[in-house]
Amino acid sequence: MHPSTFSDQIITGGSPLVQNEPPLPHLVDPRASVNYQRTREMSIDELLLENRVVFLIGEINYSSAARIIMQMLYLENQKKGQDINFYINSPGGSVDDTLAIYDTMSFISSEVATYCIGRAYSGGSVLLGAGEKGKRHILPHAKVMIHQPSGGVTGQTTDIQIQAEQIVKAKHTLAEILARHSGQDVEKVIADGERDKFFTAQEAKDYGLVDEVVGNVPSKD
Repeated sequence: MHPSTFSDQIITGGSPLVQNEPPLPHLVDPRASVNYQRTREMSIDELLLENRVVFLIGEINYSSAARIIMQMLYLENQKKGQDINFYINSPGGSVDDTLAIYDTMSFISSEVATYCIGRAYSGGSVLLGAGEKGKRHILPHAKVMIHQPSGGVTGQTTDIQIQAEQIVKAKHTLAEILARHSGQDVEKVIADGERDKFFTAQEAKDYGLVDEVVGNVPSKD
C-alpha cells in the first residue's frame, strides 16, 4: 500500500479517516469539565456564596460579624447592584457587631433580601427588618423576638454609670432602627421591648418586621 494511502486510513477496518468530524455527543467539553471539577472541589459555604447567599447561623459576635461583612463586601465588588440573599437563624448577640452588619447592609448598593429561618431574636430581628423593603421574608414556623439590650455591669460606681448610659443609648438606637424599618412609633417599639416580645411569622408581618410569610401550605376549604 502506498504510504500516503496508508496515512489516510485507520489501521482497523481500513476505512478512510473522516477529516473535521464533529466530536461525539457523549464527550464533555474540556472547559465544562474544568468548571465541573471546580464546583466539585468547592465547600457548601463557597457554593452558597457563589450564588450570593450569606448565612447568619448562631450568635452575633465579632467572628460571625466579620465573616458576614467580608462576604457582603466581596459580593458587592463582584456584581454591584445584584441582590444578596441573607438567611438568619440567630438568638442575637453583641449590639456593636449587630450594628456593624447593619451599617454594611446600608452601605452597599446591592439590595439585601432577608429570610428568617428558625428564629431572629434581639439583634437578629434588627437585621431581619433591615432587609430591602418588599424583600423581607419569614418561614411559617419561624419566630421573631425584640427586647431591650442587656449587659453585665460590674466595676466601680463610675464605671457602672458609664456602662449603664451606653446600654440606654444602645436601647434607643436599636428602637429607632426597628421603628424606621417597621413603620412603628419609636415609643411603641421601646414599650414593646421592655420585656421579651415574641412574634409568630404572621405577627411579625403585621408588625412590619417582614413583608412576606413564605412556604405556607395552601388552606383547605
